[in-house]
Amino acid sequence: MKIRTVTVNNRRKVFAVRTSKGELVYPFAKAAPRPTDDDPIARVWIDKELASEAFTYALRSGWEATVHIEQVLEYNKDPDYLRDQLLYRLTLEAQKRVAASRLPKREIIRRLRTSATQFYRLMDQTNYRKSVDQLVSLLQILDCDVDLVVRAKSA
Repeated sequence: MKIRTVTVNNRRKVFAVRTSKGELVYPFAKAAPRPTDDDPIARVWIDKELASEAFTYALRSGWEATVHIEQVLEYNKDPDYLRDQLLYRLTLEAQKRVAASRLPKREIIRRLRTSATQFYRLMDQTNYRKSVDQLVSLLQILDCDVDLVVRAKSA
């Protein structure tokens, strides 16, 4: 996701990041080095070298740092980003389990009732067009129990 604009809001002590999804904020407190009243932000810009997926800021002292859009999305608990992270982790686990399984891939594909092409798309961690259902089905075929755990965040 590309950043369209980034501005500094010193009153709220946040970076205001505008994307195609709208405006998201990222607090100074999460940035390192952290802007302060003694060392404020001198300049902020969208980093073209990172395909406009990050912004860089410079403090008056000369320190510079870059914040990637993924950090902003994670801070704002973007549901699409969190879903993609869940898919990524489940896919990596499925890859490990398939590699360790004694079942031939053809048998796994037959049990999934899918094609080899679809199976390899399912195993691709960069493919986010798959569903959690498909990955859970694959893990069940590999004799894995998938439990969803919901717990309060630790402070």
